[in-house]
Amino acid sequence: MTIAFDNTYARDLPGTYLRIAPDVAPAPRLLLLNRPLADRLGLDMTDTEAAAWLSGAAVPPGADPIAQAYAGHQFGGFSPQLGDGRAHLLGEVLTPDGQRFDLQLKGSGKTPFSRGGDGKAALGPMLREVLISEFLAAVGIPTTRALAVVATGETIWRERALPGAVLARVAASHLRVGTFQFFWARGDQAQVKALADYAIARHYPTLVGTDQPYLGFLDAVIERQARLIAQWMGVGFIHGVMNTDNMAISGESIDFGPCAFMEGYAPGTVFSSIDRQGRYAYANQPAILGWNLARLAETLVPLLDPDPDRAVDLANARLEGIAGRYRTEWLAVMRRKLGLVGEDAGDAALTDDLLAAMGGADWTLTFLRLGDEASLRPLFDDFTAMRAWLPRWRARAGEGAAQRLAAANPAVIPRNHQVEEALTAATDGDMAPFQALLSAVQQPFVPQEAFLLPAPTGFGAYVTYCGT
Repeated sequence: MTIAFDNTYARDLPGTYLRIAPDVAPAPRLLLLNRPLADRLGLDMTDTEAAAWLSGAAVPPGADPIAQAYAGHQFGGFSPQLGDGRAHLLGEVLTPDGQRFDLQLKGSGKTPFSRGGDGKAALGPMLREVLISEFLAAVGIPTTRALAVVATGETIWRERALPGAVLARVAASHLRVGTFQFFWARGDQAQVKALADYAIARHYPTLVGTDQPYLGFLDAVIERQARLIAQWMGVGFIHGVMNTDNMAISGESIDFGPCAFMEGYAPGTVFSSIDRQGRYAYANQPAILGWNLARLAETLVPLLDPDPDRAVDLANARLEGIAGRYRTEWLAVMRRKLGLVGEDAGDAALTDDLLAAMGGADWTLTFLRLGDEASLRPLFDDFTAMRAWLPRWRARAGEGAAQRLAAANPAVIPRNHQVEEALTAATDGDMAPFQALLSAVQQPFVPQEAFLLPAPTGFGAYVTYCGT
């Protein structure tokens, strides 16, 4: 079988990548194939073909493997050269209905961007990306998707010996804020313009031929990213590494390393072992949204207006509006989570007062149980503030709130203790716990008792790692 590749990035943007084939996986074994996603993409592969093509053991016909160049601010410090250090973009797949998606291998070997790394990936982090991205997709949050995980037959050395694996990832594209920064930092404005033109044509085609396409492009990215981060916050998702190289121009969630979900509500929650200052804590994500978008705006300034001062003013006006735009998106998310219909002037205060009343109550279960005070009360150490808040919510929510709550709030999330149990078992050769958890998070609005409750006492503080 063949895959309908059409590799516009490699063809139209020379100088933005290095052409290099994946490492050959010595003993590929297909552990997971997302058949519904494969069908949507129009991929008709046997398991043998999938194991070979989606591991690096063989390059599929029509593919043109490349490693993309990008830079990035990592924890606020600028790295002028990052790039795909353990990933290979095989090319772009055209679906039967004409949509275009990148097909990338992650953990597929060294590239010139590897910076001393081995270019490989261990099984556990690749399976984590499957769980997180499939959950986000199931609740309607834009995200890259996991097509397959293939065991390579190699041993990967991290703190200990681990089984190696390759993740096949599908994305609207892998264009990042850091992609623009790579060429902006080198003063290559022609390449920045070429990237912007390509991104507009691919992701924002209604801007083609307009009077101010680059200003419209900045507006459009701001709009999508503000909505995305508000959606993250709604499900308690903490990305963990919101560097500019991890912000996709398409508005998708991308690059799931030390990410996890907040269970007990605590705005300062951090899981990542490397985020020692809490830069990317739960409550800081909206501010980092604005910071990252300011870095994108910097690269676009020369395209916004021939007059440099006017261009800066245009960019600043957009950046100054980000906080308000995010707040609008956040209120829209919270109205849905609270089962509210329409808009009311008091909704912002109602939302803020709920957060003040929550204490450390479980984020997911609180919204799910709002309509049942008896089941809600045990989530709280002190129910006093919540008891005073509930009548205001009932008066605003009105009839049918219980059904709206169930439709808007997932019952199942990738609970941290269950993610760890599933990944540990898979690393030891037992995929059954992982498959059970994956099935549950792919149907998050279906209450499944085994996956509903928070971690048991004694699970302790949860720490995540990048998996590089």
